[in-house]
Amino acid sequence: MTFKPTRRAVVAGIAGTMAMDLRAFAQTLAAPKSPVSLNFVDVAGNLALTQKAIEAYRDKNPKLVSRVTFSKAPAPELPGKVKAQQDAGRVDIDGVLTGIDALSAGVDQKLWIPIASEYASKLPKLDDIYLDGAKKMQALASNQGVCIVFCPAGPVMEYMPDKVKKVPETAEDLLAWAKANPNRFMYARPANSGPGRVFMMGLPYILGDKDPHDPKNGWDKTWSYLKELGQYVEYYPAGTGPTMKELGEGSRDMIPSQMGWDINPRALGVVPKEAKVFFLKGYHWILDAHYLCIPKGVSNDKLYVLIDFLNYMLSKPAQAMTYDDGYFYPGPAVKDVPLSMAPASSQKVIAEYGRAEYANEITSHPQEIPLLPDKLVYAFSRWDEQIGAAKKK
Repeated sequence: MTFKPTRRAVVAGIAGTMAMDLRAFAQTLAAPKSPVSLNFVDVAGNLALTQKAIEAYRDKNPKLVSRVTFSKAPAPELPGKVKAQQDAGRVDIDGVLTGIDALSAGVDQKLWIPIASEYASKLPKLDDIYLDGAKKMQALASNQGVCIVFCPAGPVMEYMPDKVKKVPETAEDLLAWAKANPNRFMYARPANSGPGRVFMMGLPYILGDKDPHDPKNGWDKTWSYLKELGQYVEYYPAGTGPTMKELGEGSRDMIPSQMGWDINPRALGVVPKEAKVFFLKGYHWILDAHYLCIPKGVSNDKLYVLIDFLNYMLSKPAQAMTYDDGYFYPGPAVKDVPLSMAPASSQKVIAEYGRAEYANEITSHPQEIPLLPDKLVYAFSRWDEQIGAAKKK
């Protein structure tokens, strides 16, 4: 009797062979015979943290890299652009620098090479080198991106001490202060603002809501709180910049912030140096990270160089550059990269504009991953409809 395999078995066999072939291919990538050019697209503001490291890699490796180009794009537009290039068989984007938003959209559309799994043998052991929070953020990447910078973002509350004489300690205190000082508290639309988003995602922990990871069924206290707080907010800007500008100019006295948004605008002179911060009782850190993703369709020569670049980007000298001017403070995703390793310019900025209390706050409070993409989309939509719609400007 002749055995005839089922269609399922045939498909499984083909899939298994393809997986083995891909793993074998991952082992046989070879250096290009001539230098390649690399095109990076930034959809997360990441170049402020990594451009110096990318250029340093280019300068150290003239036999691998001839030139590097950079461009920026809105995160929602990038996946469609990559998909169109892949469908046309002409991918000219080699590396995407992104937050969890475009990364997740690309995972859903199968746009990215699963570099963290298929090329694991060519990379450092990520679990061994990452900070604990960076490990949590890497777990969200479905192996299709590699975390290159990290921060426990917030929520941090920023205020002008000459205007706020009694600093709120609890969420209830904050609400009472906003009621007593109408239009002096402000935050930006969460869909367009890191501090606004982190403030929204942080409230369920502060308020003791039923399920901080479920904005539809677990945020009863949070939605109620945001509605009540909204009575005392004049309007919600479209992005974080206006909140910093208005705090700096004196038309607002208190805003939600993040460590990086606290340090960098004061270093730039947008917000007065004397601005101070506080943390609401019961807060948890909401984590943030940026990733490098490589679109499917990138040539083998460029893929070899990008994998080699990732090894450099995850090295301690390159990670030390991500302290930058405090924009994504701290910045490094890798363990044992103290500020003393950072460039002198970064050390100077953070020595002058950083906060001594941040080091203790980072280690003494729980760290939480942000909402998963589908939950975050729901939260944005509900906030827009129920909170923001009444006060557009």
